[in-house]
Amino acid sequence: LLARRLVEAGARFVTLSTGGWDTHQDNFNKCRTLLPALDRGVASLIEDLRERSMLDDVTVVVWGEFGRTPRINTKAGRDHWSRVMSVLLAGGGMNNGQVVGASDRSGGEPAERPVRLGEVFSTLYRNCGIDSSTLQFNDLAGRPQYVVDPDCKPIKELVG
Repeated sequence: LLARRLVEAGARFVTLSTGGWDTHQDNFNKCRTLLPALDRGVASLIEDLRERSMLDDVTVVVWGEFGRTPRINTKAGRDHWSRVMSVLLAGGGMNNGQVVGASDRSGGEPAERPVRLGEVFSTLYRNCGIDSSTLQFNDLAGRPQYVVDPDCKPIKELVG
């Protein structure tokens, strides 16, 4: 509700954060508590934006900073895993309602249509009206750096 109200009031970027996702132990019990609230909150936000004809103008992103190990550890938890992760993107005028990419059977390695992080960032920049293939900034040594590798284009399945 707060996120939707901030967008209605004209906020260009809204960040919401929830904690408790570092489930190195007792993963399943923690997720039984965390996931329903996340599901309800994200679904309500998307529905509110759709009902107000705002969804095409707002990109909703649900994302952590890494994936989780495909195997459960000795403490019934899952550790950090950089090879496979998930992101939910909704709205933003994108072609929603699809899955892009897939992992192998164990969730340990990309298997079908791997999506690079740069593609996700390029998509998000595009939705903000920024061409990430040309945007640069100077690093601390004064050298120009691209904000995203210029070879990383927006996810074609989402943006046409």
